[in-house]
Amino acid sequence: MRDLPSIDPELINDLQTRGMRLVDPRVGHESRRGGAGPSDHKAVNFGDTTVMVPVHTAPAFDSPYLVEAPDADGRARITKEGSEVARIRFPNRPRFYDLTTADGISYNKIAVLHSRDVLATTILQTCIRYESRKKTCQFCSIGQSLAAGRTVAHKTPAQLAEVAKAAVELDGVKHMVMTTGTPAGMDRGAAVLAESARAVKAVVDLPIQVQCEPPEDDIWHERMKDAGADALGMHLEAVTPEVRERIMPGKASVPLEKYFSSFEAAVKVFGRGQVSTYILAGLGDTREAILDMSTRLVAMGVYPFVVPFVPISGTPLESHPAPKSDFMASILAPLAQIVIDGGLKASDIKAGCGKCGACSALSTYEKLRIPA
Repeated sequence: MRDLPSIDPELINDLQTRGMRLVDPRVGHESRRGGAGPSDHKAVNFGDTTVMVPVHTAPAFDSPYLVEAPDADGRARITKEGSEVARIRFPNRPRFYDLTTADGISYNKIAVLHSRDVLATTILQTCIRYESRKKTCQFCSIGQSLAAGRTVAHKTPAQLAEVAKAAVELDGVKHMVMTTGTPAGMDRGAAVLAESARAVKAVVDLPIQVQCEPPEDDIWHERMKDAGADALGMHLEAVTPEVRERIMPGKASVPLEKYFSSFEAAVKVFGRGQVSTYILAGLGDTREAILDMSTRLVAMGVYPFVVPFVPISGTPLESHPAPKSDFMASILAPLAQIVIDGGLKASDIKAGCGKCGACSALSTYEKLRIPA
């Protein structure tokens, strides 16, 4: 069975909004149900492109896309109503997952493989926004991983450095994402990100994206950069005040204007295109609102990584519908042009979600619009 030569962004959209059913749920390395994201997904390779596709969500259970059992070489067909639409491979289980730290903690409780070559960790698995259902982000499941015993509450800098070094040496990891639940301090997690990045960079030359809410004092951007962070993510998730207040009432207490001022300060430190934000399409923001916000962000030098909302089991929004693929296409196709016209590209990001691109078809649309 030969891999198909190219991938259609419209197919990615459809798979990421509708999910896929697996004849053999054991294929690929293990995926998580619930918990810190991307959860309820499987990574699949379309040639050189890796895509995260929901497999454990309500839409996925009714998806028209069926993944057949892989052949002896690990290749599988995706069919829709009996007709082949694509051929894929599943990334192998990472070898670093078989190791444990000196104190007996499995490496995959410290950090996990995302996509094909991205190491990801949530340093603090607790969050002030998650402590009350009146404050929590309705899509968030950060506490589930901890409650299920799949992770530890606080990954130490030494643990992260040990796992990162092994992931590079054993599995060829190319970059790392460090995110965190928001602690009570005014640095909003920047301090723990800085110490963690410093520890990793001391043992392995691995590009790192750090992710947190906007710190109260902009000096933290310089401190994270000086510690070894190569890129920064500060995630809006929703772009209009009414949707922010409804979907994430605690996080909405940080006003949009604070995000804009922090973006501006961060771009001066990290450079254009090395600061990004995650936007979840399908929570109530209109196409026009997302594109207007993205245009403003690109003008500032901030990369708007727009992804389809995925309803995660165990969250208040687990029954919320995923966006339609045509809605996603109506955003991502023009957004790719906005990003390119603004001089930003996913491929130019040094590390992080936007560079990986596996949770959205945005980077595929970008590739179609970049002249050869």
